[in-house]
Amino acid sequence: MFRHSADLQFHAKPERPDALFASKLQELVGGQFGEMTVMMQYLWQGWNCRVPGKYKDMIMDIGTEEIGHVEMLVTMMARLLEGAPSETQADAAAANPALAAVLGGQNPQHAIVTGGAAMPTNSQGVPWNSGYIVASGNLLADFRHNVAAEAQSRLQTARVYQMTDDPGVKDMLQFNLARDTYHQQQWLFGIEQLIEDGLVESGIEDSLAAEEKDEPSRTFYSFHDGSQAGQGRWAQGSAMIGDREILFAEGAPLDDDINQAPAPDPELFVTYDGSMGAGKPGTAGGVYTQGAESLLSKAKDKLTGE
Repeated sequence: MFRHSADLQFHAKPERPDALFASKLQELVGGQFGEMTVMMQYLWQGWNCRVPGKYKDMIMDIGTEEIGHVEMLVTMMARLLEGAPSETQADAAAANPALAAVLGGQNPQHAIVTGGAAMPTNSQGVPWNSGYIVASGNLLADFRHNVAAEAQSRLQTARVYQMTDDPGVKDMLQFNLARDTYHQQQWLFGIEQLIEDGLVESGIEDSLAAEEKDEPSRTFYSFHDGSQAGQGRWAQGSAMIGDREILFAEGAPLDDDINQAPAPDPELFVTYDGSMGAGKPGTAGGVYTQGAESLLSKAKDKLTGE
């Protein structure tokens, strides 16, 4: 369960209202790499974690902290929007008519929809969605994604920080920058801990490693005439996995297959010149029939050992 305290983790007190900046701050709330994304990402990773103890507790701790970060930003936005709508638009128009024409002052939804409060959207009003999060159940893969999410979150916070001269806003964002700095390290330390505890062999996700082809797993392919990419560490030296050398190769077809779809179903009215013969007619029901036949065939093979 969750318990709520009215105390913010860090204060969110702007010196003055600023509805235009509040519109920009929305990105840090409901953008692809905003606080709602990392909050939901870590909570779902934690709830679905199959390793009780320190790993699950760590993920849940940071997920719970991120709830507080969303609350801080929402509180800051409500204070930035306090009494701001008409005066902000007028001031913006007077200072920069071109900017006012483009932005139209504040985000109108802040006044119309939320009554002067934040929304679960990005800076363009696009709603936050769960497609932004990753929670695969594989802690190594998830921790790597978390590092990238924190890096993007911190980068965007730094950019937004440069868009205000309000000392109160800057003070809160300095705290957010610091937490994103630590959280990147936290996930990297988590990867080190997975290796130390023997839950993974290396920091590279390599499920079914025995099934993959050898050379493509350690080859840099260059598809650029005159490319200097071969000078980088990624194209030479030892691979991170196994005692193997990285190979450098010019990009070229590895077999004689070409990109050519089969003749189309005549019932689908696809433009076709007949060069590959008649297509196989089918129906929507035929898709399910084909799937059922495939399933029955696999079951038969299992039972007969074929």
